[in-house]
Amino acid sequence: MTESSDTVTPRGQFITFEGGEGTGKSTQVAHLAVRLRAAGLTVTLTREPGGSAFAERLRAIILDQTVAPTSPLAQALSFYAARADHLDVIIRPALATNQWVLCDRFADSTRVYQGAAGGLDQAALGALDTLVVGDTQPALTILLDLDPKVGLARADRRRQTAATPGAFLRADTFEGRHLEFHQRLRDGFLALAKSEPHRIAIFDAFQNELVLADQIWRHVSARFRLAAS
Repeated sequence: MTESSDTVTPRGQFITFEGGEGTGKSTQVAHLAVRLRAAGLTVTLTREPGGSAFAERLRAIILDQTVAPTSPLAQALSFYAARADHLDVIIRPALATNQWVLCDRFADSTRVYQGAAGGLDQAALGALDTLVVGDTQPALTILLDLDPKVGLARADRRRQTAATPGAFLRADTFEGRHLEFHQRLRDGFLALAKSEPHRIAIFDAFQNELVLADQIWRHVSARFRLAAS
């Protein structure tokens, strides 16, 4: 007996979340995961830099503000080294078993942080992407757009909420950059979205968290023909 077309489980998809600091990517990844699981889908949540054990070790170094500053090229090489392992250990195996992979940041962040904002040549980034990512490109990227002043204030509140009483958590390597850098990030993400409108969907991250989660779910459910709830 053949299943009817409306009962066939959609194949796994790779969805990434991008945006500047404090845009709420991790929160929205979690909201979408709940909706997808409620629809009966198997979901893997992951992040960059990080995801795999090796990549998490690199993350600790990359984001450590006490480590001496490195060039955009050195940063990009570090990110792509972590990404290569992340893809091999987490992302590709999950997709191969029909799981939906939701990733908090991916290659677009490197293109923008080290490229558009950091000044690294896009051709170099493109070569790294071809070598490391290849065909494992996101089916959809959710771009959360926000005024960097608001985002940095949110990130600061998040750090202090997470700190133990009397302690102070320092901004990481990128959060601690000057406002002009963060504005370049925003401009870079928006330019990237304009160049790839078929893949990148922009959402206003200033609005209420739950309202935003509903908007993202409606977009995802329509894009992949899921039963909206």
